[in-house]
This record gives sequence, structure tokens and C-alpha cells, in this order.
Amino acid sequence: MPSRDEQLKQLEEEVAQLRQAVASHATIDQAIGVLVCLHQLSPADGFTVLRVTSQFANTKLHTVAEAVITWAHTRHPLPTPVKEALDQALRAHPSARPPEN
Repeated sequence: MPSRDEQLKQLEEEVAQLRQAVASHATIDQAIGVLVCLHQLSPADGFTVLRVTSQFANTKLHTVAEAVITWAHTRHPLPTPVKEALDQALRAHPSARPPEN
């Protein structure tokens, strides 16, 4: 049986992992919201586009989500691999519309 200190350390690690998961989920939800707003997608389709972008860019989903949110807040260009992958994912998605100006 693990010692009390080992149990405490294990619980602290689990809490840290859960906090990271919650923060990552919120980031992904915000990025989905950006895609929903700009491209008139459903939230499910926004998630699909975000996931496919992550796969095309070979970049973690939360990293793609952070880039999309940063772009939405600052209008600084997306990193090239993410932009190219996002453009490709949007072109491949049947219900995606170009953003209105």
C-alpha cells in the first residue's frame, strides 16, 4: 500500500492533469466559437474543422485552438502550417462558408 505522502503526490498530479484538461477544453470551445461565427458552422462542424486542421498541420488540437483564438483577438497572422491546414480543412468541409467582411 502506498504511503500517505505517495498518495498525496499522486492526487496532486491527478488534480493538475484535470485542471489542464479543463483549461484545454475551454480553449478548444472558444476556438470552435470563432469558427462557428466566421464560417457559419454548427458547433459540431466547427469542432470537426478544428480537429481536421490539427491533423493536417500535425499539431496538437489545443495548440491549433490557441492559435485561432490569438488570431481572433489580435489579427496577427496564423502560423503558416496552421493557416494552410485550416484553409484546407475549410475547403474540404461542405457547409463552411467564407467569412463575411
